Amino acid sequence: MISVTSAQLTAWIAAFVFPLARILALIASAPVLGNKQIPIRVKVALAMLITFVVAPVIQVPSNVDPASALGLFILIQQILVGLAMGFTMRLIFTAVEMAGDLAGMQMGLGFASFYDPVNASYTPVLAQFLGILTTLAFLALNGHLLMLATLADSFQSFPISSALPASAAFRMLAEWGSIIFSHALQLSMPLIAALMITNLALGVLTRSAPQLNIFAVGFPITLTVGFATLALSLAYLAPLLEHAVNEALDMMQRLASQLGRH
Repeated sequence: MISVTSAQLTAWIAAFVFPLARILALIASAPVLGNKQIPIRVKVALAMLITFVVAPVIQVPSNVDPASALGLFILIQQILVGLAMGFTMRLIFTAVEMAGDLAGMQMGLGFASFYDPVNASYTPVLAQFLGILTTLAFLALNGHLLMLATLADSFQSFPISSALPASAAFRMLAEWGSIIFSHALQLSMPLIAALMITNLALGVLTRSAPQLNIFAVGFPITLTVGFATLALSLAYLAPLLEHAVNEALDMMQRLASQLGRH
């Protein structure tokens, strides 16, 4: 007859629940995998499947009861780590959508927007278009698989324990946010520069011909110049997105390593 003690059962539960918390938090906050259009059951099933794969090679404290105060602390710690890693990758998509928002406002497309179910808000058309391109590039680069591989490696660089995460890791995350928004400005700079030159030319034209209806003439001109510049810059967008995705994956690895340093 097989007998299972309460200590063994607690160790088995801890070996499954603690990794599941980090994995599920990353899936909930990461791009593509955390899309609200994906059913919650699918996300939970994917997290449990990944946990079954990586749990046998993870070192989990066997003497910690998940229902105890220390167990709850470790559980919250794992959730925060997963959210931080997923947020690191999501900033890439936020930067691209911000670039589209800036360029769309310059083109006069601020009134044209679609409902974005991911952010539960209305997103400009150009930001939605660039977001779709970023998603396709992310999948083409196997970014979702590399992100899950980085998550599995994080259990070695920052193992499950009661140790507090290093405060320098959260400072690194804040600095990464400032860097990624500078990337958004770089992505939108060609469109903004072309439209600024167009608006200056329209301003000179208005001064030379005051009777010209600038609203009737300027709007189609800015739209034409904006879309033409966007079409010309799409060929250079893929290398920038690839570099941004690789940089985000590297930041996830460095963040996991920094969390374990004290």
